[in-house]
Amino acid sequence: MNPTISIVVAIFNRKDELFELLTSLSHQSDPLFEIIIVDDGSKIDLKPTIKNFENSLEINYYRKENSGPGLSRNYGAKRAKGEWLVFVDSDVIVEKEYIENIKKSIETIQCDAFGGADKAHKGFNLMQKAISYSMTSVFTTGGIRGNKKAVAKFQPRSFNMGVKKEVFDKVGGFSEMRIGEDPDLSMTLWENRFTTAFFDTIAVYHKRRVDFGKFSKQVYQFGCARPILNQRHPNYVKISFAFPTLFLLGYICGFIEYFVIGNGIILGFYGLYTLMVFFHALFVTKNVAIAAMAIISTYIQMFSYGYGFLKSWILLTILKMKPEDAFPSHFHKN
Repeated sequence: MNPTISIVVAIFNRKDELFELLTSLSHQSDPLFEIIIVDDGSKIDLKPTIKNFENSLEINYYRKENSGPGLSRNYGAKRAKGEWLVFVDSDVIVEKEYIENIKKSIETIQCDAFGGADKAHKGFNLMQKAISYSMTSVFTTGGIRGNKKAVAKFQPRSFNMGVKKEVFDKVGGFSEMRIGEDPDLSMTLWENRFTTAFFDTIAVYHKRRVDFGKFSKQVYQFGCARPILNQRHPNYVKISFAFPTLFLLGYICGFIEYFVIGNGIILGFYGLYTLMVFFHALFVTKNVAIAAMAIISTYIQMFSYGYGFLKSWILLTILKMKPEDAFPSHFHKN
């Protein structure tokens, strides 16, 4: 039996990105799916953009007060008719076989939830491609975002994530977290004995942030969220989560060593790491400019995430603060 699909998109502003996403969805080889657009209190009118696709897509639009992406996805899920909920971020583009490949994978791979990879589109600018490399590289995230062989237990992310509607309802959907709500849901599924899988034919093109400043703020927030997730799901804590913080502290120690002792051994290791990132990025992207930018984006990612993780760990573990008090902007307040 052909599984029924509901695409759920929570969006705040991002009118241009929404147009590109809906354009890609309007060219699907399998047109049998519905789209639920949940406007999370946008400051601009998204309805004119959506009207452009009303004749080519089965699309339902809802507007609500701002609550963050997780609770907005819950809002859309309640109104979805499909057996499977597929969540994508508003800043992604999908290939024309996206829906077709989801349905094929569902029929052949047994799971309660699934996810797919993200990658850079050939039309992205150089900085976007460098950031995409950093977020998917084996030298930064271990490749867990883009390769099923990189993890034994895949953790779907909301930029490209599917869940059986009945399973989603049983676990209560996304939590009140504004940052890290997708790994929170994945681990909640595991704790309730539901299974997840990686579908290797449903990769999306993910724009992410378009400049290094916004990218730094984003990964800093991710770093802050990780110790919160560790408290909520202690059975899934990994030492690798602390690697960016160790990377940051090691770099600081390297400078202290150099200026106090006059020895550059530690910084030498960072120099070697930099060369490895450059040549690996060059091999992957085939572009010298992207490889050079990838060095910058990689260090931004490691330092910003590492600092966020360290700050959060100190506030939650040493100072014993509640996550809601330490990071009030990370949670929706009723």
